[in-house]
Amino acid sequence: MPQRCTITIIGAGFSGSMLAVQFAHAKGHYPYDIHLVDPRPAPGLGLAYSAPRPEYLLNVRAGRISAFPDKPQHFVEWLRAKGLPGDEDVFYPRQTYGQYIQECVSQVLGEAANGMRIQWHSQAAIAATIDKTDNTALVELADGHVLRSHRVVLALGNFPPLGLASAGLGGNFPPNYHPNPWTPGALTGIAPQDSVLLIGTGLTSVDVLMALHADGHQGSIVAVSRHGWWPTVHGPGQHAQYPSFYASDLVHLTDVGAVVRVVRQHIRAAQAAGYNWRDVLDSLRPDLGRIWTNWPLPEQERFLRHVSSLWSVVRHRSPEQNVAMVEQLRSRGQLQTHLGRVRQIAPQGSDLSVEITHGSQQAQLLARHVIACTGPLLDYSRVQDPLIKGLREAQHLLSDPLRLGIQTDEHGALLDADGLASSLFFTLGPSRRPAYFESTAVPELREQAAALAQHILSQL
Repeated sequence: MPQRCTITIIGAGFSGSMLAVQFAHAKGHYPYDIHLVDPRPAPGLGLAYSAPRPEYLLNVRAGRISAFPDKPQHFVEWLRAKGLPGDEDVFYPRQTYGQYIQECVSQVLGEAANGMRIQWHSQAAIAATIDKTDNTALVELADGHVLRSHRVVLALGNFPPLGLASAGLGGNFPPNYHPNPWTPGALTGIAPQDSVLLIGTGLTSVDVLMALHADGHQGSIVAVSRHGWWPTVHGPGQHAQYPSFYASDLVHLTDVGAVVRVVRQHIRAAQAAGYNWRDVLDSLRPDLGRIWTNWPLPEQERFLRHVSSLWSVVRHRSPEQNVAMVEQLRSRGQLQTHLGRVRQIAPQGSDLSVEITHGSQQAQLLARHVIACTGPLLDYSRVQDPLIKGLREAQHLLSDPLRLGIQTDEHGALLDADGLASSLFFTLGPSRRPAYFESTAVPELREQAAALAQHILSQL
């Protein structure tokens, strides 16, 4: 192996950026070159924090969203250094948090104190192949430049939804159907009085409602989902810590029903003792990955079919002001919720006709605009990104059986068709949902970045 090792990180949202920062902060001396590759104009923002909309708030309070697992006050201290209040209980705008991550990563670009050189490439990686002569990976960038790498980390974040190709539209979306609300300018063509139909009632739908309200939208809004559940509100910032009961009550349980029964028992006992039900669920957060991996595949499937929708509602909560806005829209009749699944979408004049089914019932809804708020594409067997397609076709990357992400070992190394862990390719972030199920929020991702940095350095 040459004197200088090369590590290429593909993707510079939170996960990729903080992995680079963890490398730069590692103790010791490392003659390594770190390449951070992303087509965006600057590292750190990613999709989550790039929208210049102050109404898009973090779903975690400032005191719990430090980028560093060993520095819990880092974000609050950064806010105060910028002249902002730095209140630990506040849900700050995501664009503010994006600026924070940008600053964290920009400080390590160039020569780090530990000998690493961190270089930023503002372009896409389009292919990654293996040179078997020296067991290195060749990462090809869009401009034709090739990075010979001893380790490659996929930190690609969330892929946009495919839209409802099965709903009769195919890929020929009319301009008033919005398959991805996160596309820049996706909502700009919606006039104040236009009727809108949202597919989904999760956190993405809440964000869209906040954006429409900020834009002065006055038209009617219908949200369609199977259960009609909106995210629950966060509890008070200062609250009691419910004691962990994973080791005593859950560690040996291998079926979903048993886990649900135990959690409900604790919620009843906790409420009788003056706790909030949220305290019970929050106490499980460090152990959610272990609970998930304790279940065999049929039980994981059972969870996804019967429990995951409710889990998303109670686990992924929304700031008070967001929930208040949703309730205001509902109370004045501007927002209505319709139970069902979208089966067909078809143009009807200047509107879109949406066919909804709920059990044996059917309904036709008409709206000027339809916005898909169904969440990101998780199934890597369907991702059409050229880098992913190439790795998939070479069998360096496998989607998991539940279509939640990428198959990996316990460190994030990609598994091949024989179940062997790659020595070259790793991943972190939402792609690791098969291992953790919960793998999208900062508290989990910062731990992954720190652990993967240490693992790769120990290998090299």
